[in-house]
Amino acid sequence: MPEVPEKYPRTGPEPRRRVLSRRVLSRRGAVVSALSFALVGALTACGARTSDPPGSAAVSCVDTSGDTIKIGSLNSLSGTMAISERTVRDSIALAVEQINADGGVLGKQIERVEEDGASDPAVFAEKAQKLIISDCVAAVFGGWTSSSRKAMLPVVEDTNALLYYPVQYEGLESSPNIFYSGATTNQQIIPALDYLAEQGTQSLYLVGSDYVFPQTANRVIKAWAQAHDVEVLGEDYTPLGSTDFSTIVNKVRSANPDAVFNTLNGDSNVAFFREYANAGLSAEDTPVISVSIAEEEVAGIGAQNLTGQLTSWNYYETVDSPENASFTEAFKSAYGAGRPTSDPMEAAYNSVYLWRNTVEKVGSFDVDAIREGADGVSFDAPEGTVTIDGENNHLAKVARIGEIREDGLIHTIWESPGRIDPDPFLRTYDWAEDLHTS
Repeated sequence: MPEVPEKYPRTGPEPRRRVLSRRVLSRRGAVVSALSFALVGALTACGARTSDPPGSAAVSCVDTSGDTIKIGSLNSLSGTMAISERTVRDSIALAVEQINADGGVLGKQIERVEEDGASDPAVFAEKAQKLIISDCVAAVFGGWTSSSRKAMLPVVEDTNALLYYPVQYEGLESSPNIFYSGATTNQQIIPALDYLAEQGTQSLYLVGSDYVFPQTANRVIKAWAQAHDVEVLGEDYTPLGSTDFSTIVNKVRSANPDAVFNTLNGDSNVAFFREYANAGLSAEDTPVISVSIAEEEVAGIGAQNLTGQLTSWNYYETVDSPENASFTEAFKSAYGAGRPTSDPMEAAYNSVYLWRNTVEKVGSFDVDAIREGADGVSFDAPEGTVTIDGENNHLAKVARIGEIREDGLIHTIWESPGRIDPDPFLRTYDWAEDLHTS
């Protein structure tokens, strides 16, 4: 593997402070705000006062008196994001099954209540509200797009509930009611950029879906590029679910960048990479590094259209560890030998175990007790040991750059020397100073 840069320190103690969440609503903000208003009204009917701070009067309806405890599984099982999110649902179910077989949580069996977010942020907010208020779940697991997470954020904060969000994202957020088990920016995007720079990349073209994550990620990428004398030759966005990439691919070919940074999500990646290959562009002349394509998407796009292309994640099916061998064997036994494992679904699997470990550490399903006791809780995950940083509810994780090969798997070609501490607001990077206030 290439030499590891020193800028990725191993996990270690350092001064910390909690940063309150920043609510940057998606374009469906009006709908989400209306749902949140309706939620406050529902809480008021149950005795909460709308003049109280968010969550201050929310009374949990979680029932801990019996032999079972409910959790919510909220993923897109329909719509453009279903290609990615169905496998996350499956990994949550696998973790629940394994934990139940091992005695459950505090002696209680987990009952999983499943809902479909339908690739729509407003539906995610509605279903999260249902799971928390009607189904009385102890925690919600799921979401994929940042728009879905931001739609659920006011719901879980106003009800003082817990969301375990499993997907890498753009950073610049830290909610006391969300545990982020995927990578934040300094654990995925920045390692990818630094890797490209070490390979001699001097120009980039940015392609992304038109919503929160790609737009914010590209702000970070442009700030990094300016500080590292890398030219951004173009920046294009397309709606989620778009399938016509002829114009964008022609613009990429005309610009002739050293590399393309891809933040497309969902089945748009299928159309983009097929058009990319049809246009004669390849990993040899114009490599693409992607941060939302994992093994599940490779199967849908076709390995022949992706061979040699790069990804940046924390986990691949090919990670060599006893924990990963057990995980992949269990998943394929449950869902079929042909089903791949991938970073987001592995992070979702980890999150159920982290919740279990935190609950058993504090001896309670109480949300405030879990939040207060989460710092330092670890799990020996398939990707390696992950640990909760209680100051921002993110995880310390290893970063990995992977190459997609003809076998349809992603193979690690670089990894950080140890776990990278989460820095969601990029406060340790001088070049990101303007991002803190914008």
